[in-house]
Amino acid sequence: MKTAEPQTIDDLERWIKSRGITEVECLVPDLSGIPRGKILPARKFLSCLRDRGLRLPESVFTQTVTGEYPEDDPVDIADSDVYLRPDPRTIRVVPWYEEPTAQVINDCFHRDRSEVHCAPRQVLRNILALYEKQGWKPVVAPELEFYLVRINADPDYPLEPPIGRSGRAETGRQAYGIDAVNEFDPLFEDIYDYAEEQNLDLDTLHHESGSAQMEINFLHGDPMELADQVFLFKRTVRQAALRHNVYATFMAKPLAGQPGSAMHLHQSITDAESGRNILVKKNGEDSDLFRWHIGGLQKYLPHCMLMLAPNVNSYRRFLPDQSAPINMHWGHDNRTVSLRVPYADASARRVENRLSGADANPYLAIAASLACGYLGMIEKIEPTAPITGSAYTRAHNLPRHLPDAIERFERARPLHELLNADFVRVYASVKWAEWDAYQHVISSWEREYLLLNV
Repeated sequence: MKTAEPQTIDDLERWIKSRGITEVECLVPDLSGIPRGKILPARKFLSCLRDRGLRLPESVFTQTVTGEYPEDDPVDIADSDVYLRPDPRTIRVVPWYEEPTAQVINDCFHRDRSEVHCAPRQVLRNILALYEKQGWKPVVAPELEFYLVRINADPDYPLEPPIGRSGRAETGRQAYGIDAVNEFDPLFEDIYDYAEEQNLDLDTLHHESGSAQMEINFLHGDPMELADQVFLFKRTVRQAALRHNVYATFMAKPLAGQPGSAMHLHQSITDAESGRNILVKKNGEDSDLFRWHIGGLQKYLPHCMLMLAPNVNSYRRFLPDQSAPINMHWGHDNRTVSLRVPYADASARRVENRLSGADANPYLAIAASLACGYLGMIEKIEPTAPITGSAYTRAHNLPRHLPDAIERFERARPLHELLNADFVRVYASVKWAEWDAYQHVISSWEREYLLLNV
């Protein structure tokens, strides 16, 4: 049963003491969605709560996924400290430790108490503030896919499906297979137990199209709360998998010849005062705002792909007939398009953004998707007509690789003001640094086909 969340610093202190917490993990999501931060004894954490004693170097937000830093300093960061402010509503017990340990997500501020614009939570908060000014409240529901794979200590070897309870690995695709999920029952029992202890609102679990590929759906709710839950859930699944001697990976395309892993985002918008879904008229027909929201997604999401597909590997997912979109068409209950509108009652009218990869930072992916829809409603952008049939017969017009996505992101001027210019510069700089690092790697494909043939 979900318990009441602490709302204030005083609540936080009572929560820690009542549970006998001995250590606290202070988490900060970086640009890649990797948990950074500090681990403190509970007494030290409590003493720091009121005297601004929790700090991190601001450079954690210019760190690449490899742990390096861009050669340039896009916003003149002097590697000074930023101050951490724990969000009391995010504190949870860490269920996989024997010692009573808590984890809490932190917001970041400068010494003058101004926000750190490059912090992913702040990027999302800025977008939600735009909706709030219009009297709108967005609602999201993520669907997160991931693979289970054998322990692989050598990155030169391809990943493989793990051995299940039967003593065999999957060799074919078992979409929606019940027995295929049951192969890993003990692991999923741990995942659900861990999720319940952390008040993560999981909905359904099913086997996806790939070998040992699974999907977890979250209940719909507030975008910040759902981003926090996805952030914590990814860590939870990895930890649970390790207890069962397998890896859980959220790479967008971990296995050759298999579908990629997505983080589909269902999004709708309600009137903040009445709670009414504003994507429909009172008679149940699509509203103007519904059309304009889709129009904004169609126009601007290709320029935000860097926030939905942030890694070199991300672009291997976007192939025809591989359960991922290749263009910006939309349609009703059509899983070949980028923007799917499921058949639902008027109160549940929504758009499913199928572009985002499982490897995306959930704060940035949700922020990007909501920002594009917001611009559509403000600019009254009309969408194209919905399509029927397969969108894979239409032209591929999404970015095909990371440099293309970075360049489009850097040119997206209308989005820069919404996302903050400092964030845009830092994020693009980090992604260029990651691309440069990748260019130093020689792949097995190159050795296989070029070594003796060219």
